[in-house]
Amino acid sequence: MPEKQKLIIGIAGASGAIYGIRLLQACQKMNIETHLVVSKAAEITISHETDMTSTEVKNLASKSYKATDIGAAIASGSFQNTGMVIAPCSIRSMSEIATGTTSSLLTRAADVALKERRRLVLMIRETPLHSGHLRNLALLSDLGAIIAPPVPAFYTHPQSVDDIVNQSVGRVLDLLQFDNTLTDRWQGLKKDI
Repeated sequence: MPEKQKLIIGIAGASGAIYGIRLLQACQKMNIETHLVVSKAAEITISHETDMTSTEVKNLASKSYKATDIGAAIASGSFQNTGMVIAPCSIRSMSEIATGTTSSLLTRAADVALKERRRLVLMIRETPLHSGHLRNLALLSDLGAIIAPPVPAFYTHPQSVDDIVNQSVGRVLDLLQFDNTLTDRWQGLKKDI
């Protein structure tokens, strides 16, 4: 019997904590084992942007780690997993990962994903971007990371913020090759233009 799929999820301090929360909720429904690390800044963002506590968010994961726990299983390349998503990913976290100067379990686990050639998806949340940000993002792409900012798709005719969040999270699950129904798939034009 194949082993359960394992996904590492990081939530950094950028605005958009709902992306990480929705990803955890979707993985629960899909029976994907999740290993979560939440940055200190993300704990503040979660309390400011949602009705959940960081403890409630951590309880959505199969296993949760403290951001300071650099000895955690997910800090090692020997920890078998499908990949990692940071949703949302702050500029600080992105910059640490790009330069290999990791200061927390969140960025260490991402660095390990890169060195092990596993999928690393960064839902970067910042605008506008200056040249330093863009250089670091290009470097990460060259290293194998997938840069996936949560950009809404309007061809789906979203009716709510939840629809927009689900579309972005569904696309991230697609990037990890997890079949899901969160996202509406493009079916081509329905009428002549």
